[in-house]
Amino acid sequence: MENFEFCNPTKIIFGKGILDRLGDEVRALGEKCILVTGKKSARETGVYNQVKSKLKEAGIEVLDLSGVQSNPVLSKVHEGIGMARKEGVSFLVALGGGSVMDTAKAVAAGALYDGDIWEVFEGKGEITGALPVVCIPTLAASGSEMNGFMVITNEESGYKLAAGSPHTYPRISFLAPELTFTVPRDYTAYGGVDAICHVLEPYFNGPDPFTPVQDEIAEGLIRTLMPATKRCMEEPENYQQRAALMWAATLALNGLTRAGVGDHPFPVHLIEHSLSAIYGIPHGAGLAALLPGWMKWKATLKGAKKVAWFGIRCLGCTDKGNEKDTALEAADAFGRWLSKVECPRSLSELDIPEKDHEKIAQNALFQSRIWGIENDYNENVIKEILSFCQ
Repeated sequence: MENFEFCNPTKIIFGKGILDRLGDEVRALGEKCILVTGKKSARETGVYNQVKSKLKEAGIEVLDLSGVQSNPVLSKVHEGIGMARKEGVSFLVALGGGSVMDTAKAVAAGALYDGDIWEVFEGKGEITGALPVVCIPTLAASGSEMNGFMVITNEESGYKLAAGSPHTYPRISFLAPELTFTVPRDYTAYGGVDAICHVLEPYFNGPDPFTPVQDEIAEGLIRTLMPATKRCMEEPENYQQRAALMWAATLALNGLTRAGVGDHPFPVHLIEHSLSAIYGIPHGAGLAALLPGWMKWKATLKGAKKVAWFGIRCLGCTDKGNEKDTALEAADAFGRWLSKVECPRSLSELDIPEKDHEKIAQNALFQSRIWGIENDYNENVIKEILSFCQ
């Protein structure tokens, strides 16, 4: 097990009726906030009015930054930064899914950044402070409610890039499973896949061969996420299943499963960011289309052992006595589960043609260079992975 530091400063308030505590919990953060929301769902379900009323009852002036889209864009971040600076807001409240939470984080950091916040995403700047962010997720997926990461798309350059900082961890997150009852079937499934991929990236790619604690946590989360995702699709108002999915998704990317596995890349996310940027597809759908093929690619290298473990311990695969063969069966078994939850399991199912592989690889290489992994994930390697995913 590698040396590590683990610190997660986010306060989690989980359960039923917890929004009644919103005003008391955030009052100390200031007297003026920006309420960040998506296009319409929060208003349609009534939770927008509920949250805004709680904030106003606490004596907090509320400004609106609405219309955040799936795969959030830099122009909306710039709009929020301008509002935050002009109005002198004290904090932000993100009410929505990962796109809303990531936008709020980028605005919070950008409001205090001397320059264009996009510099940070390009690896040309560093976040040294941020306004406090409070998250109220309405989708179990990204884990953004308990980490410092954010992913934004620059519409002009066509790049979807990730950035992170200790300063952008949410101050408080309110996890109310009932807010996810209205999530459609497809986005419930995509959220589950996103969370599973967050667990699998360090599980498969960590360099340390002895990580029994992390492996057990990761495998336990996956064994929770897979059936919970399917049950939530079938029974959207099953509180216990929604609660299990939400908490498991939060734990999937709060740093716990990564602690001690060593430095590792997120290659599936790396490539998927390009899919979302180029084709505008939902993030979870892109991950689903890549995961089985990436596992098969991994099985041809030295990583077959962990893929085989995943198949045996989480998917019920039989040990074939050969790590590569078992790993390939694991990839197929996971693909079958993806089909059961109505997700794509290949690029062709997203109507992405093989002739686009070079364009995708060139786009992904930009992030690979920023992350410093271009030697392992250069253009040719990325195209090779894409061939397994086609």
